[in-house]
Amino acid sequence: MSLTSNSTALRRQRQVLDHLRGKEQPDVDPRATISHIAIYGAGIMGSGIAQVAAQSGYQVTLWDVTQADLDRGILAIRTSLARSARKTNQPADWVQSILSRISSTTDQIAACSSADLVIEAIVENLSIKQQLFSRLDKVAKPTCIFATNTSSLLVADVSAKLGEERKQRMVALHFFNPVAVMKLVEIAYLDGTDPELLALLKAWVHDIGKVPVLCRDTPGFIVNRLLVPYNIEARQLVERGDATIEDVDTAMKLGAGYPMGPFELMDMTGLDTGYHIMKAWYDTAPGLSGDPRFKPSPEMEQMIRDGYLGRKSGRGYYVYDK
Repeated sequence: MSLTSNSTALRRQRQVLDHLRGKEQPDVDPRATISHIAIYGAGIMGSGIAQVAAQSGYQVTLWDVTQADLDRGILAIRTSLARSARKTNQPADWVQSILSRISSTTDQIAACSSADLVIEAIVENLSIKQQLFSRLDKVAKPTCIFATNTSSLLVADVSAKLGEERKQRMVALHFFNPVAVMKLVEIAYLDGTDPELLALLKAWVHDIGKVPVLCRDTPGFIVNRLLVPYNIEARQLVERGDATIEDVDTAMKLGAGYPMGPFELMDMTGLDTGYHIMKAWYDTAPGLSGDPRFKPSPEMEQMIRDGYLGRKSGRGYYVYDK
């Protein structure tokens, strides 16, 4: 990036931050603008986002390709809510009252017809995401906000096929797994994003019980940009034979004060998630593509092929009871 373009980007960032500092959240009511949320993808992330939105009183439409996908997603939500109800001693009808705010459909167009906010949580494939948003752009309300939950792609790339007006209403809302537990949501924005929209989304994130942080559209946003190199170094320590998986995890928990070690964390988030992030960065990320640090190792690729994806598959760096 040239000095001129970098100065422009920094100036834009200061404008956004100055605006938000001067207009803090008490005078932004997200419910005046957002009442119906369409979520695309009923997997771990999509169902988790649907749960926290419905739990906060929003109407949610959950979409996926097949009814079986939707049934699994709704079951995951029901199971999570039932667990929470037991822990917090909720009334008997609490779970059903939240589920009543979630509808589901395999009709891609109908899902967003009246939505105020669309959140995409489908497969980490740029072309498929672009096709989805391009299709929805033609039928969604002009005021509808588009958001991607991507953890590896740029908002600029995901929104590349949208009209200019919609691009100004396109961000990343990056939730973390498990959504019901993890408090952070990264809001990644483009240089042309309206600061008023960012203020609204910050207020909405607070309203669903999460904590927002802002980041310009950059590979990995904040968390993954720091976390992925850390995980890579941990894997390389083990692959070189310098230390064991167990000792690396123990060292980072007791020596750095982390709540879990890197291998425990990779198992929790899914090895396939980390793999897709690394591959996307190595293949196409500005400033990172071709960097040998981010090329997935043969050992990691073999684990992916073997289906050792972490907790969700019953085996990753550790073995789990399914």
